[in-house]
Amino acid sequence: MESGGGRRRVVVVGGGIGGSLLAKTIQFNADLTLIDPKEYLELTWASLRNMVEPSFADRSVINHRDYLTNGRIVTSAAINITDTEVLTADGRHIVYDYLVIATGHTDPVPVTKVERLHQYEAENKKIQSAQSVLIVGGGPSGVELAGEIATDFPGKKVTLVHKGPRLLEFIGTKASDKSLGCLRSKKVEVKLEQAIDLNSTSDESRVYRTSTGESIEADCRFLCVAKPLATAWLGETILKTNLDKNGRLMVDEHLRVKGRSNIFAIGDITDIPELKQGYIAHKHALVVCKNLNLLMDGGKESKMTKYKPGSAIAMVSLGRKEAVAQFPFTTLSGRVPGLLKSGDLFLGRTRKQMGLQP
Repeated sequence: MESGGGRRRVVVVGGGIGGSLLAKTIQFNADLTLIDPKEYLELTWASLRNMVEPSFADRSVINHRDYLTNGRIVTSAAINITDTEVLTADGRHIVYDYLVIATGHTDPVPVTKVERLHQYEAENKKIQSAQSVLIVGGGPSGVELAGEIATDFPGKKVTLVHKGPRLLEFIGTKASDKSLGCLRSKKVEVKLEQAIDLNSTSDESRVYRTSTGESIEADCRFLCVAKPLATAWLGETILKTNLDKNGRLMVDEHLRVKGRSNIFAIGDITDIPELKQGYIAHKHALVVCKNLNLLMDGGKESKMTKYKPGSAIAMVSLGRKEAVAQFPFTTLSGRVPGLLKSGDLFLGRTRKQMGLQP
């Protein structure tokens, strides 16, 4: 069934890195609806910089309407899917010919950009007023936040506690070791193979006890652990059998949900065995855009573009001028990889890709 002057109805669920780029790219070729619980796209890899420099957030938090000039925006959560429509939390039934699911991870953030910017300002005030900071979690978010605070506020005592045997366990040991060395050179105290039960400590006490019995005093703390995938709601839909044991959607080589001819999935929620990063979600979006355009133009399925995972590349900022970068054949740390990422955090390039001023 067609609408919008013969154009096919494409519904994108999720306004994160991948969903937003797909919506922006396909908006003039389809009758498009973007469903997202918030009014903006957030370039999440800049969120830690935003905490030490709130003005940075004005470029990394982008209202959907700034780049999406030819589509509907529904500010609500999707709660169910049938073979023909998406149901939202505010009671809408949105019909689709093609559906793309790009919900990423669950992250309870404010609805509006203004509220989100105020949130970063509040986080910054918390850091500014603290003499000591506790960071729980040694993944990319925890490591980057520790690097940002230690760089911008060298007089503050920063402690990072991680339950695993090394930092950044999603990448190789060389990158982990280089990150650990860099943080320690910035006077960050790193405690590995320890955990903290935050529920057993009140914010007023400012004393946190680790699983080994150590006590850590901190004026403020930040929890930087992995966020759950935003796919639990799919367990009650027609796609419940398409979820693997980890809650990821199983997709084919064209990024279609397996067994479904008109439903695609992109980004972190796919079961593709690769690093889950923003630039990967961008690649997914561009492949699905090509395939949607082909199908909407009546092209043969045999001509669809196949997605081919690339070599593992990861970059983690360690403040404004330094970073650690893992490439297929080498790992670098310091100012050279920092020149690639840490200054602007790819914001200018990404904003330009979204059709905006850098």
